[in-house]
Amino acid sequence: MSELDIKHMHSDIELLRKDVAIIKHILSEEGELTEEAKKRLEKARANPQSMYAEL
Repeated sequence: MSELDIKHMHSDIELLRKDVAIIKHILSEEGELTEEAKKRLEKARANPQSMYAEL
């Protein structure tokens, strides 16, 4: 692997780190589910686990 490849990979990793930091900040700021998310969660909890596919 050449030095140029390593520099390019390092640049990509730094961009990913910044993106993850932004996502973490957004998630920590919000903290609460939207009404739509609450409805979907309630509906999902009402379904028995046997309805879901095994992974």
